[in-house]
Amino acid sequence: QVQLVESGGGLVQPGSSLRLSCVVSGLNLENYSVGWFRQAPGKEREGLFCINQRNGRQYYSDAVSGRFAALRDNAKNAAYLQMNALNADDTAVYSCAVRHSSCPRQPDPFYDYWGQGTQVTVSS
Repeated sequence: QVQLVESGGGLVQPGSSLRLSCVVSGLNLENYSVGWFRQAPGKEREGLFCINQRNGRQYYSDAVSGRFAALRDNAKNAAYLQMNALNADDTAVYSCAVRHSSCPRQPDPFYDYWGQGTQVTVSS
């Protein structure tokens, strides 16, 4: 059974940093691309990044460019989303997902497995 478990979310003040983790079990992550998404209240899901099997990255969101970074550690079967300089507009549920194929040039929902998401709230 494949499971993706996100953690690391929480309530933080503007300007803070968080590192989200996505720990995967039931498959060998080195054979999969990892996507990161977020969904804010009342908004559609937004694709942020995809990091492929060879550590290549696709960046999808200008809103997080220069502040967020996607990482992976195949030895730990995990992926990470480093988020810096958080602001209120970053408040959302953040999710990871994996796909056996390479990262798409544009974000799409065609991933094989999804995590349940972790809430990030940025507020003073």
